[in-house]
Amino acid sequence: MPYLTVTALSHTGLIREHNEDSLVAGPWTLCGTVTENPQTLVFPLGTPLVVAVADGIGGQPAGEVASALVVRELAALGPSLDSDDAAGDALDLCNRAVYAAAERDPELFTMGTTVAGAVVREKSVLVFNVGDSRVFDATGDALRQVSVDDSPPLPPGRRTTSLVTQALGGAPEFSAVTPHLTTAPLSVGDRYLMCTDGLTDPVPEDALDDLLRLHSGGRAAFELWKSAIEAGGPDNITLALIAVGE
Repeated sequence: MPYLTVTALSHTGLIREHNEDSLVAGPWTLCGTVTENPQTLVFPLGTPLVVAVADGIGGQPAGEVASALVVRELAALGPSLDSDDAAGDALDLCNRAVYAAAERDPELFTMGTTVAGAVVREKSVLVFNVGDSRVFDATGDALRQVSVDDSPPLPPGRRTTSLVTQALGGAPEFSAVTPHLTTAPLSVGDRYLMCTDGLTDPVPEDALDDLLRLHSGGRAAFELWKSAIEAGGPDNITLALIAVGE
C-alpha cells in the first residue's frame, strides 16, 4: 500500500534572534520552534495532504505570527484541497486572514509571509507557492525547481535577493495574490523538497542536488541543514522532504 513520509526540520540559524518560519504536514504544525533533530511522519496516500513551509517577511513586524496563521489555516483546509481551484481559494483565504489579523492589531500592521508547498493526493501532487520559498522535484537525475520565485530580476552576478514581489499580507492595504500552481502525476519513488530561503540563499542548488543524491529521509534533512549552517546560517532554515513509498 503506497504511503507518504514527511521529514521536517526548522532552525533559527546562526544570525537571527528568533525563528519566524512555520511548517505544516497534514494536521501537524510547527510554528517558531527549533528542531535540530529531523522529525519524520508517515501518512497513507488518499485524502489530500498538505505539506508546506512559510517564511515571515523580515524587516516587518510579526513575521512569525503571519507564518503561523497561514500554516494553521492550511492544516485545517488540507483535506478539502482536492482540486487546483480549491488550493487557489485556500491561498486567497490565507491572504485575507493575514490582512484581517493585521487590521485588528496595530502591532501586526504590514505583517506578511511567503508560503510554498504541495498537496499530495492519491495519484497526483499539486505544487504551490506565493513568494520566494521554494519547492524542488528531487525525483529525477537532477534537482528541478517547480515553484516560481516572486522576486525582481537579479543584476548580473547576483544569485539571491531578499525582495519579494508577492506575499500573503505584507502591505498597508489589501492586495490580492496570484498563486503559482503546478500539478503532476504521483508515483512511488517520487521525492520533493520544500524550503525557506534560509536554505537556498547560502547553499547553491548544485550542492543541494549532491546532498539529495547521497542521502534520504532524516539524514538528508540533517545534511541540508548542516550545509546552511556551515555556510554561515544567515537566516531561519526550515525544510520538509516528502517521499512516496510502498
